[in-house]
Amino acid sequence: MLSLGPDPEVTGSISTAASPLSPKLNEEDWRRAQSALVLAVDPQGNGAPVAWDNPETGLKGSFVAAGPLFLMENRICRPFAAEVNAKGEESHLAGSSCRLGPNEWVIKDVKPAK
Repeated sequence: MLSLGPDPEVTGSISTAASPLSPKLNEEDWRRAQSALVLAVDPQGNGAPVAWDNPETGLKGSFVAAGPLFLMENRICRPFAAEVNAKGEESHLAGSSCRLGPNEWVIKDVKPAK
């Protein structure tokens, strides 16, 4: 079915960050970080921090579960603490992630840790 309104203008001027953790992470950094996030927030995990790194970019970090599971929008969610080391610049973050499916979690919110 055709839309009655005008097509939205598409430009290349707005780029989205590869990661909600830091604009310094590229897609491969984020892929590695996501794998660590899944292990860290897994309800059956041991609660230990899970590290990730990318030798090609030198970026690294870790995730650790920071509280019990909770329900949000009918999804199982869990708070986390994260650390990102982008070539000597260290960031400490806090946020929450929710389970989408087996081994798939999405970050719902993230902000600098206090």
